[in-house]
Amino acid sequence: MEPRHVPVLTAEVLHYLAPAEGQTIVDATVGAGGHARLIAERLGPLGRLLGLDQDPAMLDLAQPRLTGLPVTLIQANFAQLRLVLQEQGIDKVDGVLADLGICSDQVDLAERGFSFQQEGPLDMRMNPAQGEPASALLQRLSEKELADLIWTYGEERFSRRIARKIVATRRRQPLETTAQLAELVRRCMPRPRGRRSPIDPATRTFQALRIAVNDELAALDGLLADLPGCLKPGGRAVLISFHSLEDRRVKQEFRDRTHWQVLTRKPVQAGEEELRNNPRARSAKLRAARILGTDAG
Repeated sequence: MEPRHVPVLTAEVLHYLAPAEGQTIVDATVGAGGHARLIAERLGPLGRLLGLDQDPAMLDLAQPRLTGLPVTLIQANFAQLRLVLQEQGIDKVDGVLADLGICSDQVDLAERGFSFQQEGPLDMRMNPAQGEPASALLQRLSEKELADLIWTYGEERFSRRIARKIVATRRRQPLETTAQLAELVRRCMPRPRGRRSPIDPATRTFQALRIAVNDELAALDGLLADLPGCLKPGGRAVLISFHSLEDRRVKQEFRDRTHWQVLTRKPVQAGEEELRNNPRARSAKLRAARILGTDAG
């Protein structure tokens, strides 16, 4: 299958990551391999790119695109970065890229359960062999736990109303499909005044569930904690976030830790031309920093 995912902010990634011949770079979220290919092409025969992804389907999708390049693909969560490097016999690397957005090829597969625009099972697991699906989470959590989850991870102001409706519905029948949940959430929303928002009312609830199912913020915290000890002096970290919960964590890490030199005073976002060609880039925010000193951990 040909990848449909269009990587975001490619010129900006190459500018701030600055891959060069002979370097070792980690793409911690290889996805369909778009960023990885652009980086690996600049590393030369003596360089090396490690491509991590917890979803085996994404590694299978990326493999043909990266054939003939100095790339090693590894199924792993980026929270395990330090362990992966140890297993590969690598002490420190020259750069790390993490694109925290979900790959379009995952969203577009109805059977993965990420999309509220298609009928599919309520799964949402990045690694289908690990953890519990979203449907099990909806069945197990209390009304208060659901409301807190939807508010905390989705920043959804109607979280209590949605949680109440979920609990009332599951008493009659379990919520098992994306279409069921999306319609439930839409019915919880007040009738819009004036022009209808281009953002589907189910967006925030689906985001919240996906974050919870995959423990995404804990994984990001793990990556941020590992980065200083995994980068050579002068090594660069480039992170692309897609919602404020991620962006705040990245901003705080780069700002508050003295071993970082921040390379992006403000988050870098897609320009008008990229947005015309790839509307999914509208939420992307890139932050970059360089590690200082000789002992960052």
